[in-house]
Amino acid sequence: MTLFGKKLEKEKTAYILDYLPYGHPADKRPMYQKKPLVQAVGEKHFVLMELIPKENAIPAAQDKVYIGEGERPVIDHVKRRIGYDELTHGAQAELPIVIEKIILENESRFVAFFSDAYPITTRMHMLELLPGVGKKLMWGIIGEQKKGKFQSFKDLVTRVKGIHSPEKLIANRVIDELKDENIKYRLFTTPMPSKR
Repeated sequence: MTLFGKKLEKEKTAYILDYLPYGHPADKRPMYQKKPLVQAVGEKHFVLMELIPKENAIPAAQDKVYIGEGERPVIDHVKRRIGYDELTHGAQAELPIVIEKIILENESRFVAFFSDAYPITTRMHMLELLPGVGKKLMWGIIGEQKKGKFQSFKDLVTRVKGIHSPEKLIANRVIDELKDENIKYRLFTTPMPSKR
């Protein structure tokens, strides 16, 4: 479970990172055996995955697709969960843009992180896990937390001197968590299932 997450549920929607009409480039099978493949990131827990599109469906990068139970208009099924290193170069390039898009489209969820963040240990606060947030900025956020919850990213930027793009702080942390499977603390992602 993530530190900041409540209950973990399966991803219902995902954003396309890359559409591979001839399957993954590392697939050594003959061309006629390869099937189209999509690499995507989940909207809720930023799970990286490979999806099999429906026949004749050609999803574009940054498209939002439904992958939950029931009728899926674009995606046939989720093939498997993948790690950051398994993403194509195109998917890796698209990832920061898509993550920022997810954060901005779910602003209230991520604004709540700044309002509700708490100490993890006696020496470490959740806020310090965001790249670029040191002690001074952390204390500035905590001071404003005590005056009331943040209403929006704009409210956060206005009230806390030194914060300019909160969505970038969160996006950078999400990418750090996706790149490092052994990262100690997870705020926004879930670890890969252990291989047995």
